[in-house]
Amino acid sequence: MSIVSVRTEAERLPITPLGPGFGAEIHGVDLGRLDDDQVRALREALVRYKVLFVRGQGGLDDAAQIDFGRRLGEVTVGHPVHDSGDVAPEVYSLDSQDNGFADVWHTDVTFVEKPPAISVLRAVVLPPTGGDTNWADSQLAYESLSPGLRAHIDTLTAVHDGTREFGYYLAQRRKGRGNLWEGEVFTELKPVEHPVVRVHPESGRKGLFVNPGFTSHITGVSEHESRGILDILYAHLTKPEHVVRHRWRPGDVALWDNRSTAHYANRDYGDQHRVMHRITLRGDTPVGPGPVR
Repeated sequence: MSIVSVRTEAERLPITPLGPGFGAEIHGVDLGRLDDDQVRALREALVRYKVLFVRGQGGLDDAAQIDFGRRLGEVTVGHPVHDSGDVAPEVYSLDSQDNGFADVWHTDVTFVEKPPAISVLRAVVLPPTGGDTNWADSQLAYESLSPGLRAHIDTLTAVHDGTREFGYYLAQRRKGRGNLWEGEVFTELKPVEHPVVRVHPESGRKGLFVNPGFTSHITGVSEHESRGILDILYAHLTKPEHVVRHRWRPGDVALWDNRSTAHYANRDYGDQHRVMHRITLRGDTPVGPGPVR
């Protein structure tokens, strides 16, 4: 597998692509000690490859993870609803002993008006085996659909709703009072609409922007049609040729572009302990292709 370099004006960042255009590993860097040119190069590589894996970051703790995130963008609160306990407010702790599972295909926090742009996930406690994470390339999935289906879904919008995953948690465990999100305390899970096809604000590429975790239905069509269209898109999105799988090691960090991917964490490690710490960077309102002219 060849090593290529993503360039900025003054720096080369060595990475190994994991496929023709999706997923890559970054070698020989310390995320806590990158210079400005390397940060810019990493940001560009993230838009291009969508998910990046960096091994050997065992010296990174929560504070350093947050500091690194702030060099990439604006770090948000860890989650609109979830209380991760005794960690920094920017950290979302996914702890298998506290129902911290992500074993459904999803894109992070799409049930808000401005879903996160980028996620940074750090392995804290890993089971002896299992617990891999899979990412799907939503842009490649869109581009490999038939032209007729692409033209149709370009015109559609869908509702995203966090109630199924977090409604009970917000009402019962948080007593209706979540975290500060976009300057306001998050008190209810209001469904939001996003385009089925999202135009990436940096690359301009189109990608599918629906996911089984939070998309409830497509607007303006019957329930039967909505389910049929979504089932087709989900099956296509998660085809093996659109997916990269990461086997975690201690010290691993994964970064992904939340605007062009979906992901799924394997729940195959029984009662073994698994803890991952995630931070997210502020995103913008998803924009679709617009009306057909």
